[in-house]
Amino acid sequence: MTPKLHPSISPLLLLGAILLCGSTLPAAEPPHILLREALQYENIGDSGRVPGTIRQLYQHLPEATITLWPWSHLHEREQAMLTKAFPKLRIAEGLMDDSGKASTPALAEAWQDADIFITPARHAKTFELWAKSGKPYGFFGSSFDPVSNRKDRPQGDTLDELKNVIAALPSDHFDGLFKHREVFNGAAFIFARDTLSLQYLKSQKLSTPVIEFGLDGTFGIDVRDEDRAKAWLKRIGVEEGKFICVLPRLRYTPYYRVRDIPRGEADYEIDAINAQHADRDHAPLRDLITLWVRETGLKVILCPEMTYEIAVAKEHLLEPLPADVKPNVIWRDMFWSADEANSVYARAVAIVSAECHSPIMALSQGTPAFYVRNPVDTVKGQMFRDLGLTDWAFESGQTTGQQLWDKLKPLHEDRATGRARVQEAMTKAAAIQKHMIEVLMEAVRKHRSVPQEK
Repeated sequence: MTPKLHPSISPLLLLGAILLCGSTLPAAEPPHILLREALQYENIGDSGRVPGTIRQLYQHLPEATITLWPWSHLHEREQAMLTKAFPKLRIAEGLMDDSGKASTPALAEAWQDADIFITPARHAKTFELWAKSGKPYGFFGSSFDPVSNRKDRPQGDTLDELKNVIAALPSDHFDGLFKHREVFNGAAFIFARDTLSLQYLKSQKLSTPVIEFGLDGTFGIDVRDEDRAKAWLKRIGVEEGKFICVLPRLRYTPYYRVRDIPRGEADYEIDAINAQHADRDHAPLRDLITLWVRETGLKVILCPEMTYEIAVAKEHLLEPLPADVKPNVIWRDMFWSADEANSVYARAVAIVSAECHSPIMALSQGTPAFYVRNPVDTVKGQMFRDLGLTDWAFESGQTTGQQLWDKLKPLHEDRATGRARVQEAMTKAAAIQKHMIEVLMEAVRKHRSVPQEK
């Protein structure tokens, strides 16, 4: 009989312990890894990828030195989350100029001492500067979506349609879109976070030694804020295991609202597209909420992955609901950090989200999760299919609330089976993550074996 896990114990901790005990990573001098991450605090998907990636590294390389080089200044609460979870973590803020000079002593030290540079981003300039050092670098769980963009495909496509479009691209397409082929060829490895990105890279005749599927760092997340989450759930009167979380998303992110800046010309076009589709895109979620409340009598929490979605949840999910349903629906009217969100997701029956990364965070906490993808949300939804969760990923334009309920109802009635399915997917994810670290260490060992000029 499988013992019941307390919500404060993530399945990832157990999976990690199992995989670490059986690790085949050869003994070597611990590496110093420079990680370029932390893009925007206003998105818990982005901020959640940071502790997820760091956790993977420490899990398999516990003696490693890891320096986080943020893309922007870390938010106070994000920094507190990271330093609490990873006391040994070094953080080096700053910039590199065109000559390779760092703007801060911490970054200069990391740039000099690190054995390898990794990031999921495709920022060629940074890689070009690092390549001058002669030390290895790699793309760690990166997206290479070659076709999704507002100019050419403003209405988007399904994942199946995108797959067909990608398959038809010429073998020199990469040079026109991503450019800097020499930077990608010079990498020790490229780990594409989804197999559609991988399909594209394989077709473009890059000479990178390792081009493989490698998961988005969010799959490794294990940070929690138990105190804050439990206090909030108590305040809103929601009991553990008696609610689902539902998250909205507009087709295109209105960054002027996220960053509180004046609206530009392009923002008017984005707002028009969003307004045209928002009601229809959220209809399956509203209908599911109604069915869930009427069939179970349990609660629904409307929550955000990005700051702007607080208002979207109220406008497109809460306000249009039937009067008899609304009393069971709680609208979260404030933003949160990834650790607090994790602690809430861990206590939910399931997460149903139009955003991509909250379902991944929920899976990492052992909670079943559905991703209801809108047509412009790139190829990243393929990640669920890649882990064998195809029937938990939906296209919003081809999905009804009834279909979502038909999938959710069995998970509500048989919680153990749903969580076993999650554990199976996360076991696969953990094995992939372990392989990514092995490849990283092989790149470090290979560089160390070559005599260096003094």
